[in-house]
Amino acid sequence: MSEKKLFSGFRLAHTMLRVLNLDLSLKFYCDTLGMKILRKNDYPDGRFTNTFIGYGLETDSPTLELTYNWDQKEPYEKGNGWGHICIETPNVYQACENLAAIGIKITRPPGPMKHGTRIIAFCEDPDGYKVELNEKIITK
Repeated sequence: MSEKKLFSGFRLAHTMLRVLNLDLSLKFYCDTLGMKILRKNDYPDGRFTNTFIGYGLETDSPTLELTYNWDQKEPYEKGNGWGHICIETPNVYQACENLAAIGIKITRPPGPMKHGTRIIAFCEDPDGYKVELNEKIITK
């Protein structure tokens, strides 16, 4: 069986982040970055809440799963394998200016990617996860 046939129908569904304060995380991702809550489920027996957010329907677009463990008191360790999530924006410079104005920490100012041509920047969410802001490529 060909490799193409084996993997047909696959797609990236979601990325999961564990968050310490669900309300702060939803404010950052939804109110600030414009995502929408797609579904939210409490699991009382497991003492956690899963909230799926994104820019499009879960059936069509990758989403972000925020997992809030009710009894977690300490910030999560990020580990050295974690990288970042990336949000595409029409203008990285303007996005950083707007984010900084409302107190979002910009950890890498906007500018050309090292060894590349894209305009990028990085900020942090309330849990310290890195969020890359990547300027949308305009194709003609």
